[in-house]
Amino acid sequence: MKNASYTAIGGVFEYLNSDCDYSTWSQYLIETLQHENAGREGLDIGCGNGYFTRALHRAGYYVKGMDISPEALSAATEIARKEGVTAEFLAGDITKLHLCGKVDFITAINDCVNYVPPQKIPQTFKGVHAGLKKGGVFVFDVSSPQKLKTQLGNGTIVKDYKKATLIWLNTLKADRVEMDLTLFTLNPNGTYTRSDEFQTQYIHGEDFLLHALEEAGFSVRTEGHLGGSKEERINFICKKL
Repeated sequence: MKNASYTAIGGVFEYLNSDCDYSTWSQYLIETLQHENAGREGLDIGCGNGYFTRALHRAGYYVKGMDISPEALSAATEIARKEGVTAEFLAGDITKLHLCGKVDFITAINDCVNYVPPQKIPQTFKGVHAGLKKGGVFVFDVSSPQKLKTQLGNGTIVKDYKKATLIWLNTLKADRVEMDLTLFTLNPNGTYTRSDEFQTQYIHGEDFLLHALEEAGFSVRTEGHLGGSKEERINFICKKL
């Protein structure tokens, strides 16, 4: 039986996504927060191995990283330590968000919300809204329905890296893409360790998410990846009313 999401790839997620231009993506995020006049204290949910959390820290923000995967958090803590970034990383689930105090902004970058089932979206956005100060900013993205249906659904992806090989088998369902992942990681002695996991990404339409955000008490604007086309990724820039 496959393990749950981000048990196999959580510890090497950043390495496996090294081709996504994290540097440009993080700069877009920082400029978006600046444009929205967000305060300095925030929470980066679904932080993975912490690239965006570290980038925000370097830009002068006091931000904590949060993720549901212990493996991802362990790697995030170690990478931050090696890079001299004093970010704190916490275990947490965006669908069950309960913060001790309110923050100026919350981010959820690179498909975090795609992992939330449609029936949990309203409560998730209400939880995020409750965790923000008045005028607080919520920035997140989703992979577009077109991307999930035509690029990922019913397809097999193989990615070969210097230290790992990832085999990614996807099955398109009515409202989601089910993903079977097998990771082979190179050991120092030249052998490989195999790890398996199962993921589900849900197909969320832009209008559905806009309605849920407005019902939760946000004003919202949307744009595509890095401010461009919405063909593959949709960004939601939300402000608590």
